[in-house]
Amino acid sequence: MTTIAAEEGRIPRKRVISWALWDWATQPFNSVIITFVFTALYLTSDDFFRPGEDHDAGVARLTAGLGLAMTIAGIGVALVAPVLGQIADRTGRRKRWLWWMTVALVITMLALFFVQAAPAYFALGVGIIAVGAIISEIAGVNYNAMLVQVSTPRTMGRVSGLGWGLGYLGGIVALVLVVVLDKLEWFGMDTSNGMAYRLIAVGCAVWTLLFAWPLFAFVPEAEAAPRGASGGILHAYVLLWHNVRQLWHEARPTLWFLLASAVYRDGLAGVFAYGAVIAARAYDFADTDVILFGIAANLVAGVCTIIAGRLDDRVGPRQVIIVSLSVIVVSGLCVAFLHGLGNITFWVFGLVLSGMVGPAQAASRSLLARVSPQGRESEIFGLYATTGRAASFLSPGAWTVMIVATGVTLWGTLGIISVVLAGLVLLLFVRTPADRGDAARPVLAE
Repeated sequence: MTTIAAEEGRIPRKRVISWALWDWATQPFNSVIITFVFTALYLTSDDFFRPGEDHDAGVARLTAGLGLAMTIAGIGVALVAPVLGQIADRTGRRKRWLWWMTVALVITMLALFFVQAAPAYFALGVGIIAVGAIISEIAGVNYNAMLVQVSTPRTMGRVSGLGWGLGYLGGIVALVLVVVLDKLEWFGMDTSNGMAYRLIAVGCAVWTLLFAWPLFAFVPEAEAAPRGASGGILHAYVLLWHNVRQLWHEARPTLWFLLASAVYRDGLAGVFAYGAVIAARAYDFADTDVILFGIAANLVAGVCTIIAGRLDDRVGPRQVIIVSLSVIVVSGLCVAFLHGLGNITFWVFGLVLSGMVGPAQAASRSLLARVSPQGRESEIFGLYATTGRAASFLSPGAWTVMIVATGVTLWGTLGIISVVLAGLVLLLFVRTPADRGDAARPVLAE
């Protein structure tokens, strides 16, 4: 069997590809359901306006309702992700948790089929999506922790990059399929009552089922951490606080990295969240141009992430993150201050900026996996999700403050870039054993 060489043995290539395919399998929930199609084009459309409701008031009500639902989902993730990750570590059931969360994610996407185009169904729609967001994040905790099961210190960067890259590419393929079906007018099907969007949700669920199963078939379960079974949820929260204090005393660089990455990861999220707005409102891109840029941005991000994964293994994840964030800051400044040169500015520097987001994200996952205490990977990635949620107000807040202060949408770019820059500065003060190429990961005292 073809294998990937490593310092402590060989990882079967089938196992690596099977793990990475989960990113490809679940990406449509983010790109099609949450970001571009179901929420943006359906749930916030006039189909859900109340009778006689003013257009602007209706849009404000729907977008605010969606934002509130996602905020509640974020709080839920912050509260439960590290605890559930800890339990998965202690019982040796990462894959089992991932299996149930994947099945639950498929069920939530199937449930969106019942969200008809009527005001009474809006709460149902955003509620299902919020639940799906929680499930997706919890699933991602255990999926990320399994990186140590399908890689070694010599291959961790490229394997992480492969997963992120396939995720971006999977999102592109799914979006293209949606566009093709729309161009073909759904083969003459009746698409009234939101049927086209409801079928898209079902298609995303089927997509996940088709591509997620190899992980469960070919990637082995993790071994249980040698600390016995958990005493329940309440005991898990007590133990979580104990473990955070233990990280502070025995693996402080890991804790500092969690905090620094929370800041710049929120900036990276803002890049994709507001990129289309900048293109459409500041650079006056036509709708078609915005879609084309979105496809191009995801394609560039996917390819760059796969390539950067190899650099991760050669020069270390921290260097990849620092270079990526630096390029993002410079490109963002060019987007803001070279606006007078026309749309070519956004096409060039917007794509360069997009190309660096994936490498920074993949290398962050790689670095955390390298410095996570052995046997506690799911718990640490749970904290990774929690700290990210705790900082999720930074990018939207900076974006809003800059626009309100200047009255110009373009300057919102500077707000996002300031968050990325702040995270970069914090990261410069963080040093970990992975920076020196150490293979051994910390082992905390029991």
